[in-house]
Amino acid sequence: MTLGSYTRNVRDALAHYNLSDPASPDTFFRRNLPRTGLYDSAGDTGQVALATGVMTSVPVYLHAGDVVTNISVRSGATAADTPTNYWFALYSKDPTPALLGQTADQTSTAWAANTTKTLALASPKTIVESGVYWVGIMVKATATPTLLGCIAAPAIATGERNLSQSGPASSLTATAPATIAATPTAKQFVPYVVIT
Repeated sequence: MTLGSYTRNVRDALAHYNLSDPASPDTFFRRNLPRTGLYDSAGDTGQVALATGVMTSVPVYLHAGDVVTNISVRSGATAADTPTNYWFALYSKDPTPALLGQTADQTSTAWAANTTKTLALASPKTIVESGVYWVGIMVKATATPTLLGCIAAPAIATGERNLSQSGPASSLTATAPATIAATPTAKQFVPYVVIT
């Protein structure tokens, strides 16, 4: 059976997504989480969204033919305190993900609380092969902003991928690393990321 043991109409079961998706089905976007059920990492000191100078990366499924122009991330109740560098980056679906594109370094530009930050890649990236790609988020600041997202368990079963991870651990500044660390550190807080 295509739907396994589910006996009802799958379109009905997913109908509530009509409320949070763009009004036009022609609007291109991809995201790593549903838009509902998110919370602010500021409310949980045990689940840190970002560490200064360290990249956090999350997986996003992209389809062949997608053209990635912008990456958006939303801050929570805490703004970036005296940022010196921050950027977003797109990484490949390779076993050791390679850098495909980076936004401009925002240097000391403010990132206010409760604000969606949308940054454009230096040049749009056309996805050649469908699969799980990675979005990197890096903020170097006196204190990093909190982010909207959710909590997820780290990988437990063999072959599961991290839903959020950090690395490399060295202090990053203006430039994204060429690859994501071969053995990144799993994180439980998963930032909400939207690609347009």
